[in-house]
Amino acid sequence: MKTTVQELDGRLVAILAGELDTASAAETEAALKPLFDSTGKDLVLDCTDLQYIASSGIRILVNLLKTAKAKGDRVVLKNVNEVIRDVLELTGFVSYFVFE
Repeated sequence: MKTTVQELDGRLVAILAGELDTASAAETEAALKPLFDSTGKDLVLDCTDLQYIASSGIRILVNLLKTAKAKGDRVVLKNVNEVIRDVLELTGFVSYFVFE
């Protein structure tokens, strides 16, 4: 799993590539720390190259969402493929996120 964070057009963008599973969850969560610490910006998770997400990955997304909402920020999932969207639908979390 590879995670890259950059600021783009006033938003913090995390590019997720690979499989967000139990083995990569701790490393991914650490890489996303700038998003957890941010205030006053939309947080974008670019899922173009995200191939798989496990429950540990969903936990990270939900925790990020809770943290952002408490600060009045938005979390946007961008370019989510059908497999990832299906997992979010099956777990009931799809309606919590904004999709682009």
